[in-house]
Amino acid sequence: MKKALITGITGQDGAYLAQHLLKEGYEVYGAARRNSNYNTERLEILGVEKDVKIKEFELLEETNIRNVIESVSPDEVYNLGAQSFVGASFDTPLYTAEVTGLGTLRVLEALRSISPETKFYQASSSEMFGKVMETPQNEETPFYPRSPYGVAKVYSHFITMNYRESYNIFGCCGILFNHESPLRGNEFVTKKISKAIARIKKGKQDQLVLGNLEAKRDWGFAGDYVEAMHLMLQADKADDYVVSTGETHSVREFVEVTLNHAGIAFEWIGEGVDTVAIAKDSGKKIVVCSKEFYRPAEVDLLLGDCSKASKELGWKPKTKFESLAEMMIKYELNLD
Repeated sequence: MKKALITGITGQDGAYLAQHLLKEGYEVYGAARRNSNYNTERLEILGVEKDVKIKEFELLEETNIRNVIESVSPDEVYNLGAQSFVGASFDTPLYTAEVTGLGTLRVLEALRSISPETKFYQASSSEMFGKVMETPQNEETPFYPRSPYGVAKVYSHFITMNYRESYNIFGCCGILFNHESPLRGNEFVTKKISKAIARIKKGKQDQLVLGNLEAKRDWGFAGDYVEAMHLMLQADKADDYVVSTGETHSVREFVEVTLNHAGIAFEWIGEGVDTVAIAKDSGKKIVVCSKEFYRPAEVDLLLGDCSKASKELGWKPKTKFESLAEMMIKYELNLD
């Protein structure tokens, strides 16, 4: 039985990856930050919380990382732990650099000295492309990050490559484009949209306030994307892969599809920051824009080319954009 250690086990990706690896017959260890009460809600929703062994783990503390790796002796490490909210990285740039950037180095250095045969997966991000140099983006596209989070992810990406080339660590980077699910954190725009629209439908909330409606993203389903992570570490050779759908949709489109699946008739009026969605039955403004939610440096368009992952790993996304939005709003509507 293979053993896998997943950092960030309590997050969206960690929960779906744990579920997938358990189905594959792994013994799964979850690395989570020290806390008096671990938040295992996502693992519970997927029904796997009792099958995952939680280990106290802190990406800021090298001694703790080494101790966990020594005690678990994993065959595979999936480094998903990070300060992963782009907006918050502008408010906490140093913390983001320490956790999202140097945290990866601490794990790699521990593996190099303790368990160099362990395979390592690094969660890279499409935010590394930022102000994109070409469209679509692939593994050769130059990075131009537009946030402290994106910059920290670039560091993690290159330090993984460096350890692969310098110390023969089997290290793979998955450059994942936006991947969503009902388990997405409340601070992410797709969850914010689906949760708010469900509350509006139920009469519990009057209005949804958003930033740039025209920002475009390549949105996929997290449950599909964790399968690509696993496939990377089963390959004969360590390499880096873009994981995406190859389609791009705007925030406005996500709002529209979600409103339609919630059964709310609406119409748009205005432009730019003055854009408003009006409910046809009441005439009330149910979606409005605010400069407060615009980023200091905006990423306008992300679109991934996953042909390498498709060709070399046999991976393809299964869930379409509209199905993803429908999945998320139905989940919220079914909550009490």
